[in-house]
Amino acid sequence: MYIICTYDVKSKNCPKFMKLLRRYLFHVQESVFEGELTPAAYKKLTKELEKIITDDDHVAIYYSYNSKMIKKQEIGKSIDKPCFIID
Repeated sequence: MYIICTYDVKSKNCPKFMKLLRRYLFHVQESVFEGELTPAAYKKLTKELEKIITDDDHVAIYYSYNSKMIKKQEIGKSIDKPCFIID
C-alpha cells in the first residue's frame, strides 16, 4: 500500500507523532509523511497512532493499493527524499 499521512496536533505532541511516523514512513514536509507499507504494517501504525492521539489532534491517512495509479506533482523547492511513486 502507498500511504500519505498528515497530522495537525498540538505542538507538544508533535515529537511523539514524528518519532512514530519516522519508524514507518519518510518525512517529506512539516507534518507530511509518505511511503510504502504492507497491510499488516499499516494496521500496526494506525493502532499506535490511536494510542497517542488526543481529542484535539487530527491525523489524515490517504492510501492506495496500486501505486501506479498515483501521480505526484511538486512545485517549488525540491525535497531530496526518496519517492516511491511510479509515473
